[in-house]
Order: sequence, then C-alpha cells, then structure tokens
Amino acid sequence: MQPVELSDQQVPEVTDMPVTVVLERRPAQLQQWVDHLWEAVGVVAGSFALSAEREALPVVDDDGGTQRFLVGGLRLHLNADECESYYHNMMAPHPRCYVVAHVENDGDRPEPFLVSMSFDEAHAYLEGEDEIYAVDVPPEVYRWTEAYVLTHYVAEKRRKRKRTDWKTNAMERPQ
Repeated sequence: MQPVELSDQQVPEVTDMPVTVVLERRPAQLQQWVDHLWEAVGVVAGSFALSAEREALPVVDDDGGTQRFLVGGLRLHLNADECESYYHNMMAPHPRCYVVAHVENDGDRPEPFLVSMSFDEAHAYLEGEDEIYAVDVPPEVYRWTEAYVLTHYVAEKRRKRKRTDWKTNAMERPQ
C-alpha cells in the first residue's frame, strides 16, 4: 500500500459540470389541439455537443410513438449562496434536478437553457413563461453536489424567538 500525502494547499474547486438533458416527445392522447407533448425526462452527466450542420436533435430512443432526444451544451453550476437549497433538496425522499426551458407555443419543442439543483432558483422561473421540469438526479451529479454541500454548508441551529408580552408592557406604560 502506498502512503497518501496530505497537503494544506487549496485544491481548485470545480463549480460547473457539463450536463445533457433528455427530452421526450410522445403522442398527445387527450389533446385535440396538439399532436405531440414534450417533456424533459432526465439529465445525464457529461457534455454532448451538436455539430454545426445538424439542425435536428439526435434521437436516442424511438419505440414507434415516443421518441427521446439529447440536448447538450448545458452546464450545472453550484453556488455557495444556494447551499441550503441544495441541502434540503438532497435530504428529500426523492432529490430532483430542475431543468428550465423556454417554450414558444403548446406542442413546440422546449429549449432547455438552465439545469439546477436548487429548488429556489427553479421556482424563481415559475413567475415567467418558462417551463420547469423536475427529473431524477444522476448518481454522478448527486455525489458531486453532496461533496460541494459538505464543503460549503453549515446548518444553522434553529433558535426560538422570545415573544413579547404585550399585556405586561401595556400595563407598565403610563397613560
């Protein structure tokens, strides 16, 4: 067994991870105004870049009706200010990764532009016209986020605030 060298030097921290979003297109069953429904169904750690000549998304899976496509070129960014949101997300029974996408019209393909582990960040986009998709967290992203949270987050102990006794204060005040 080789000895492990420990060092007090600052290790450069990686706060961005390339990710690829998996979009699913399926026939609309009960919708008479649209032919297909689109939804983000997953995130994969790693980048997938389209070449300049390719207009269409690459098909990953096609079972006759439902098709899955890859959308690459996105980055998942972790920020120390969002550590509490990451922590609560990871402690949930089903941790989620949030994909935020622009959608022009119903039935149009969503254009993902943000992937986040923060519910608070994703929730801020609900006020606009963007779509939010909650998908399962890939194991690589979970471990990476967990390491980041363990490094940067210290939970604050909840403190019960002392309530003011208004009756006593009212009686002590001169009238």
